[in-house]
Amino acid sequence: MAKYLLKSCCGCGSLRTGTIISGVAAIILCILGIILTYLNIVHLKTIVFDFLEEWIVKIIVTINMVMTIILSTLLLIGVVKRNWYLMIPWVVLGGMLAIGLLVSIIINAVHFYMDEQTKLATIWLVVGLISLVIYCYMWYVSFSFFANLREESERGAYSKDPFRRQRI
Repeated sequence: MAKYLLKSCCGCGSLRTGTIISGVAAIILCILGIILTYLNIVHLKTIVFDFLEEWIVKIIVTINMVMTIILSTLLLIGVVKRNWYLMIPWVVLGGMLAIGLLVSIIINAVHFYMDEQTKLATIWLVVGLISLVIYCYMWYVSFSFFANLREESERGAYSKDPFRRQRI
C-alpha cells in the first residue's frame, strides 16, 4: 500500500503541510458557503426532494457545512497531535464528498444544457471538473498522511517486545 501513497504535497511540501492546508481550506470554504447561502446569492434546491422549501434546504446545507467544519477541526487536531484516529471521519467524509461533487457537477451541467444555456453549462462542467481534480488530489494528500501516521503508529506498537528482559 505504501508504494501507492504520495511522498509530498505538490512535489515540494510535506504531507503534513498539505493536510493542514486541506483542513483549513475546508473550514474557510464552508464558512463562505454558509455566508453565501444566507445572503441569498446562491439559490439551493435538492435533486430528490425538490418539493422542500428553500429555507429548509438552507438549514440542511448549513448543518452539513457545520459538520464539515467540525470534522475538519478534528483533522487539524489529529495532524497536530499525530493521532490518526481523529483523522478517520474527515478521510471518510472526503471520499463521500468527492462522489457528491461529481454528481452535482454532472446534474447541474445537464440541467444547463437542457435549458439551452450551453456556455454556462460548459463553464460549469470545466470549472467543476478542475475543482474536483484539485479536491481529489488534496484528499489524497491527506489520505497519504493519514496512512503514514497509521502505519507509523502500528509499527511502533509491535516493535517493542513486552517479554524481553532488561539487562542490569
